[in-house]
Amino acid sequence: MEGQTPGSRGLSEKPATASPGLSSLGAVFILLKSALGAGLLNFPWAFHRAGGVAPAFLIELVSLVFLISGLVILGYAASVSGQATYQGVVGGLCGPAVGRLCEACFIVNLLMISVAFLRVIGDQLEKLCDSLLPGALPAPPPWYADQRFTLTLLSVLVILPLSAPKEIGFQKFTSILGTLAACYLALVIMVQYYLGPQGLAREPRPALSPPSWTSAFSVFPTICFGFQCHEAAVSVYCSMRRQSLSHWALVSVLSLLACCLVYSLTGVYGFLTFGTEVSADILMSYPGDDGVIIVARVLFAVSIVTVYPIVLFLGRSVMQDFWRRSCCQARGPRALADPSGLGVRVLLTILWVAVTLAMALLLPDLSEIIGIIGGISSFFIFIFPGLCLICAIGAEPIGPRVKCCLEVWGVVSVLLGTFIFGQSTVAAGLELARGGQA
Repeated sequence: MEGQTPGSRGLSEKPATASPGLSSLGAVFILLKSALGAGLLNFPWAFHRAGGVAPAFLIELVSLVFLISGLVILGYAASVSGQATYQGVVGGLCGPAVGRLCEACFIVNLLMISVAFLRVIGDQLEKLCDSLLPGALPAPPPWYADQRFTLTLLSVLVILPLSAPKEIGFQKFTSILGTLAACYLALVIMVQYYLGPQGLAREPRPALSPPSWTSAFSVFPTICFGFQCHEAAVSVYCSMRRQSLSHWALVSVLSLLACCLVYSLTGVYGFLTFGTEVSADILMSYPGDDGVIIVARVLFAVSIVTVYPIVLFLGRSVMQDFWRRSCCQARGPRALADPSGLGVRVLLTILWVAVTLAMALLLPDLSEIIGIIGGISSFFIFIFPGLCLICAIGAEPIGPRVKCCLEVWGVVSVLLGTFIFGQSTVAAGLELARGGQA
């Protein structure tokens, strides 16, 4: 905030918010709903890549320590900086250059999440068309059942109108739907393991150990994508009635443990059902004519359709802030200069939907998108929180021994995030190279 240095605020003070009144239970559900998304479909494939249940659990538990730590650090950093947004906290503590890097990563990450959402919706539409059309489809599906047509039609008629409003007031109603859809999917996968998917010959042979350490480490981007709720952490913390660090730590632990339970059950039973043949999207491994799976596809697709406008809204707000800083001094009609005006808002919305739709139709595999998002998510889960911790404790009256321990933890967090980003970037490059050679 203007006129304040980072060190002028302690943990006893609360960041300025418009109307902090969020209950602790509400904060848990918002974080849980933010994390439980399209990544749920990818966890059985991640268990396969890790080499089995035991290695995957070990990697997940190690990651969970840093995931919870990142949320706690962000609450602490929000108290010290007095900012109420993620990018504001990073810019206030680490300087404007790092703040601009945070904004750029924010835009790219939300853009790729939108691509992943559309890809998931498109896959489920394709399977639904297969199950609803009478008889066996011919080798080339009819034009009205082609994913390029159905996804484009849904984007134009449903997603675009839902994303255009200035304020998305119905966001609060999607939390229950998204959570129920995720829990229903986990329950279905568990039940299908014991009953056996219809029309499948069950003889999976799960791998017992990863073929290499590289393969095991490749799971980290998937975990980052699945558990990422850190972008919303600062806003949630600043909206809470009780903003003590200990209370925020309890909220963080409860929300991520509940999320870990749903993800782990889905990963274990999905992997044990299909073994090494599991798809990157677990629902694509099941037959298209199973009624229970059809319901799961519809629920999950509807949930993702209602979440997409929220992601677009967050990305558009960052672009509008950049527009406001860069272009509002230019002369011209106010409707063109005002980033919150109808013309600019609709233009940015159409551009966002068009770009993400084109990328979703061009990228052939959901796992490629997950790897990219997981790598970028490492900035929000590990790198930026680590930097914020290092900068924040430098301005706080802390004992030298505690300060040294916190600095070491911040450095470790930054190094781990850098490793995950580098590994996922190299893996994505190799995948693209192999695709080009093919």
